[in-house]
Amino acid sequence: MSDERGELPLNGSVRRAVEAYLADLGDHEPSGLYNLLLAEVERPLLEIIMAHTRGNQTKAAQALGINRGTLRKKLKQYGLDES
Repeated sequence: MSDERGELPLNGSVRRAVEAYLADLGDHEPSGLYNLLLAEVERPLLEIIMAHTRGNQTKAAQALGINRGTLRKKLKQYGLDES
């Protein structure tokens, strides 16, 4: 389901959030925006998919389209690993 511009809902939400962030910066130049955005999206994505798969890393990795080693690395990066 897309909006009036043909964007998917997530795409439009990200677009609005980035536009608002830049507007809030005013005259200040953004720095590290790419990594900031990835971290802001990646952590909740991992939290949600791990809950959805009830902690099953194999299923989570498959759902995300990444290998299990990459998933484990990212879980550790965000302090979401169980160890």
